[in-house]
Amino acid sequence: MPEIEKTAPNAPTAIGAEQSSQNNCNNIITENSENFNSGRNILQMVRQAFDPYHINTFTMEELLNTAYAPVTPIIDDLLYPGVYLFVGAPKLGKSFLMAQLAYHVSKGIPLWNYTVHQGTVLYLALEDTYPRLQRRLSRMFDVSGTEKLHFAITSSGIDSGLDKGLEGFVQQYPDTKLIIIDTLQKVRETGGVEYSYANDYQIMSKLKEIADRYGICLLLVHHTRKQRSDDSYDTVSGTNGLFGAADGAFLLQKEKRTANTATLEISGRDQQDQKLHLVRNTEKLYWELDHTETELWKEPPEPILDRIAKFITADNPHWVGTATELIEKIGTDIPVNAITKKLNVNVGRLFNEYGIVYKSSRTHDGRRIELHFGSAP
Repeated sequence: MPEIEKTAPNAPTAIGAEQSSQNNCNNIITENSENFNSGRNILQMVRQAFDPYHINTFTMEELLNTAYAPVTPIIDDLLYPGVYLFVGAPKLGKSFLMAQLAYHVSKGIPLWNYTVHQGTVLYLALEDTYPRLQRRLSRMFDVSGTEKLHFAITSSGIDSGLDKGLEGFVQQYPDTKLIIIDTLQKVRETGGVEYSYANDYQIMSKLKEIADRYGICLLLVHHTRKQRSDDSYDTVSGTNGLFGAADGAFLLQKEKRTANTATLEISGRDQQDQKLHLVRNTEKLYWELDHTETELWKEPPEPILDRIAKFITADNPHWVGTATELIEKIGTDIPVNAITKKLNVNVGRLFNEYGIVYKSSRTHDGRRIELHFGSAP
C-alpha cells in the first residue's frame, strides 16, 4: 500500500505565513469578542426597554462628552425659553408692560439696556377687547406697527385644546419666540380643585412641555394674593405648585397704587436674580428703567473661547477637523480629551458671546469638530 502523507490541510510553510495565521486568529477573536459585547449590549437594552422600573442614568463622563443645544435668550439677561410667571396686583400696569415686551421682541429693538432677539410673538389678551388694545398700543407706540405681533382675545382652556392651538400657531410661525397668556386664570379649568398643589403643578407642566419642545418662552400673567409675606414670591395667588414648576418669575410691585414708580423682581433658573426700579411714562404709559439694584455677575474669560474667536471669523467662517488639529490651530497645550469637553460645556457661551456654532460628531477616524461663524451651515 502506498504511504499516506500526513499533512494538515492549509498548513503554513513559512514563519511569515505562521504569523499571518496567528494574526487572523487574533482578529477573529477580537471581532467575535466585539460582536459578543455588542450583542450583550443590545440584549441589555431590550431588557431595559421592557422593564417598567428601569432608571435611565447618565455618568458624569457621558455628560461632559455631550454637546447640548445652546439656550438662546429672548432678551439677554432678562427673558429665556421656558415657562415664566409674571405676577402683580390687579390694575398695576402689568398689561402695559406685557404689550411693551411683546412689541420689543416682535421688532427686535432693545428693551431698556437689554439686547432683544427678534421673533414672532403671540399675545393672548384675554381680559381685553380689540378697541381697548388699539387705543393702548397707539398711545404707547403711535402707529408704528409690526406683522410679527399677533393678538387674540379668546382662547380654549388648558384642558380643552389650548396646547393644540399654541402648537398650531408655532408650526405656522416657526420663528415664534414669545407667547403671552394674559391672564393664567382665564385658561385654567380647575373645577373644585382650584388651589390644589398637584393641579397647579400639572397645569404648569403641561405648558412647560410645549415651551421646551419648541424652545419658546411662555409668559403667564397672574395675580398676587392680598396677604403680605416676608418673601415676595409667597404672595403669588394659588399654591406653590405654580412657582415650583415654573422656570422663573417676574414680580411687579408698587408701594402706592397711585405711584408712577414700581419695582420688578426677577428670579429664574437660567438667569441671575435681579431687582429693577421702573418709572411710568405718564404720556406714553410704558415703563422706563430708572436703575438696577443688583449688578449682573459676568463669567470670567475662557482663554480657549477667545483663541477660537480669533481663528473663526467672518473672513474665515468655517473649519472642520479633529481635536488634535484644533489644538494646533489655536496654539494651546490643553489635552486632546479635555478640549472637546471644554467646548461641550461652553457651547452656549461660544454661540451667545462669539456667534460661533460648535458641533461634535464621531466618525470612523475618530471625533470630528465643526466650527462655523454665524448661523449653522
